[in-house]
Amino acid sequence: MPILGPDGPRAVTVGAALLADTLEAPRVLVDWRPPLERLAPDPAVDVANQTAVERLLAARPRLVAVGAALEVLPGMRPDLLLHSGPPLRWEDASGPMRGALEGALRLEGRDSADLEPCHHHDAVGPMAGVISASMPVLVVEDGETGRRAYSNLNEGLGRVLRYGANDEAVLERLRWMAGALGPDLGRALREGGPVDLVSINQRALQMGDELHNRHRAATSLLFRELALRGLGAESLRFIDGNDYFYLNFAMAAAKLACECAGGVAGSSLVITMARNGTEFGIRVAGAPDRWFTAPAAVPVGLFLGSYTQADANPDIGDSAITETYGLGGFAMAAAPAITRVVGGDARSALAATLEMYEITLAENPNHQIPALDFRGTPTGIDVRRVVETGIRPLINTGIAHREAGVGQVGAGLVRASLEPFLAAHRFLSS
Repeated sequence: MPILGPDGPRAVTVGAALLADTLEAPRVLVDWRPPLERLAPDPAVDVANQTAVERLLAARPRLVAVGAALEVLPGMRPDLLLHSGPPLRWEDASGPMRGALEGALRLEGRDSADLEPCHHHDAVGPMAGVISASMPVLVVEDGETGRRAYSNLNEGLGRVLRYGANDEAVLERLRWMAGALGPDLGRALREGGPVDLVSINQRALQMGDELHNRHRAATSLLFRELALRGLGAESLRFIDGNDYFYLNFAMAAAKLACECAGGVAGSSLVITMARNGTEFGIRVAGAPDRWFTAPAAVPVGLFLGSYTQADANPDIGDSAITETYGLGGFAMAAAPAITRVVGGDARSALAATLEMYEITLAENPNHQIPALDFRGTPTGIDVRRVVETGIRPLINTGIAHREAGVGQVGAGLVRASLEPFLAAHRFLSS
């Protein structure tokens, strides 16, 4: 099956490996299968999708403030804990999610709390994604529309709340973040002005990040912006020791852009992919108030120390919003070094990005990939294209231990479940 690539005709092989080995054209090995459903052309859906993806691409996220969740998050309450992924009951929470929720209760001095998804409050959080009332959150705004999105702050690596660790050292770090880091960030932004996250994303992609599991360049760029705004030395030292600090900024920017596309009647554009450690779910622009879910898959990847695949929890976290925005697994061609973390090699990183063009509606001109002659990242997952091709979105992700309190045990890759895309298509077509 020939396709047109940035350097001319390419060949996609879907049959015997022997046939692939005989081809001299550049090859992309894709997760192809016979079409799940033959879909007739629908001009009305095409128009709706064009509107939705244009809104997504037009968003210009900028960091404008940092404040306590109770003060800045829409609908936040003292007796409420937010979590990653689709809606979740206490009794269905996985080990790392339970560990994070229990830690947040102790942090807030509570015995119980209601649970709601971060996404229901215009927010996102990596892994367990837990946000409680006292936690500092980023406020990211689109200058044109005034729309806002939010995320908590990144704790660093090792034993951290987002992976389910909840001992006193974890809670003490969170108290310092609420009492010192968050206020210092808020002051620097008030005195120095907003930070342009579009510019940081753009430059970081051309410096070797993919903005889900590799943030070395982006964190360095953010460090410079915050230093120029007078951020305190203690805060800067913390950021300097945490290469993942920018992750939550990238997630909030992606959430904002995707939500700008929401509410376009008839659109099959995906505006959310998220996991809570039990279920994987999506939301689409044409039905933004509805979740389509399936059991979360278990990531396959590289493990720390003596941990093995048997220790891995099913996939967890709102960080797949980066893939929803055309970053992370969709931008791996920009970051071949990421394969040292999640597995694979430079060729597989390139192939991953090329494959995702098959299920997306656009290429983001702000997210250009040098290895593809500055082609924009594949952006705007289309439910119809996923259903037609059977190609599942690729997510690169951290891996949490199944048991509460252990923390991160590795990182790897996972494919989104097909069932939510099928369900979304049938709902939109009914």
